[in-house]
Amino acid sequence: MIETIEPLIRQNPVFKSLNPEHIKLIVGCAANALYNQDSYIFKEGDIANTFYIIRQGRIMIETYSESGEAIGIQSIGDGEVLGWSWMVPPYKWHFNARVVEQSRLIAIKGQCLRDKFENDHGLGYSMMTTFMEIMTNRLEATRLQLLDIYK
Repeated sequence: MIETIEPLIRQNPVFKSLNPEHIKLIVGCAANALYNQDSYIFKEGDIANTFYIIRQGRIMIETYSESGEAIGIQSIGDGEVLGWSWMVPPYKWHFNARVVEQSRLIAIKGQCLRDKFENDHGLGYSMMTTFMEIMTNRLEATRLQLLDIYK
């Protein structure tokens, strides 16, 4: 059975507070994506213009040590959202996202969504609130990882 993107977004817990009109606006910016194991979805410093909903798979959010070694910050998987840098100028990734196992994602274009925010401030506010929670969780995971490294 072929499933459209709309119910996948609507059913995702991250978007549970959005009304049906807002879901339709997000769907207009979305497409399916597939990434193979050990590939990178994005790298630190690259232009950030997309965020992702992980349908199936596992992604490791990484940064680099002073010596250039990759440090895993957080592993995320099915149902989770990847990426918040598309919301914050200058729209550059702050971490790497490496595919740990083949992953099926929904890719949502940031510029497309930011344009919709200009016309629908309610959508913008709802998404900003949602992504502030995601950002807070990722920063807390980073803090905990750094505490573990420097023990």
